[in-house]
Amino acid sequence: MLDSVKIARRQSEIRQTLSGIVGKENPSEDETRQMDELDREYRSNETRYRAALIAEDEERREAGAELETRSESEWSDLVDQFELRQIAFALDEGKALDGATKEVVEELRSAGGYQGIPVPYGALETRAGETVSGTDLPNPKVIRPVVDRLFPNSVAARLGVQSIQIAQGEVGFPVATAGAVFGWQTDELSDVGAASAYTTSETSLSPDQTGGAQMVITRKALKQSGAGLEQAIRRDLNAVIGTEIDRVVVNGSGASGEPLGIVPGAATYGITSTAIGAVADWAAFRAEVVAFMEANAIASASAVNLAFTPAIWSDLDEALISGTAVSEWDRLTRHIANPAISNVIPAASAIMSANVQGIAPGYLGLYGGVDLIRDPYTKAGSGALVLTGLVTADFTVPRGLQTRILTGLAAA
Repeated sequence: MLDSVKIARRQSEIRQTLSGIVGKENPSEDETRQMDELDREYRSNETRYRAALIAEDEERREAGAELETRSESEWSDLVDQFELRQIAFALDEGKALDGATKEVVEELRSAGGYQGIPVPYGALETRAGETVSGTDLPNPKVIRPVVDRLFPNSVAARLGVQSIQIAQGEVGFPVATAGAVFGWQTDELSDVGAASAYTTSETSLSPDQTGGAQMVITRKALKQSGAGLEQAIRRDLNAVIGTEIDRVVVNGSGASGEPLGIVPGAATYGITSTAIGAVADWAAFRAEVVAFMEANAIASASAVNLAFTPAIWSDLDEALISGTAVSEWDRLTRHIANPAISNVIPAASAIMSANVQGIAPGYLGLYGGVDLIRDPYTKAGSGALVLTGLVTADFTVPRGLQTRILTGLAAA
């Protein structure tokens, strides 16, 4: 109990006692002496009470500052301790969840919308050795791009796509399309320019696309040690979900339940696509960098993210500048560090993007966690357990000028 509360209660007791004594017409000597003692104690307590309030106010401020960041850090700590093997045994044998795993599942369930057992995306991070992660793992704060954290080699992450964790509903991204106009007076009495309305356009993420990752856990795997099963589940779910998220961000058709990706949605998102029709070289990419600069999107080539296929990397590395040992790849990486190389990018194509004024070139919305549903019947004959992990996600590009596509980069 706080000292101020204890003192306040004692003051109340003193007042109550004094009121009883003061009401007597002829108090005894003992009662008179008691009034003097209680009066001195009351005055002393007033000083103590003010001092206690000052001390406790400082403690409250420190506690408040801690509470502002505690929820995010506590959540990440719980997710670090999340055990997927508990989920497998709960689905297979009905074993009760406990510890941090139980807390995380209950927290996700409070948002609703799960038929099976919810699993946070952070729990799919591949961990080395221990079932319960150590302090050397990333400790995400507030909203960290989930693509970066779950799938470090993700092409979407390398292109600057930001992932947002959404509990429910839609998330909109208003982007300014017109605003202030600067003008000069033509004479002393004229206006400085015509007024222009500040307008925005909006793109949004909605929970309309749901996909499923299915995996089979054999009876042998279920009977193995916890760490072995833990890593097996992580690897399977991590690989299949990460690969598919990358694919739909770049190549999602926008039909058959898929989000609309960067390449098929270029016209919809207002992304410029340029047909090169020649072997890839630094000059082709440099022209697009210049276009970014002329659109006031970037100030230097190092601000550009770039991704293309292994075949294009081979062409760039093989093409030597006449009379030198310097390749086109060397020229490119001198200006654009660490381009992403992946077969997710369409053949003979490249994607360039930039983060402009804090706005990512694309937003990937991941709704809730992975909804893990048990199917003990499909493989009942072999004693295996079939798990289906449902993932609800959407993708959008808020501003097309932050992305450019090159096509027709012919093979050497």
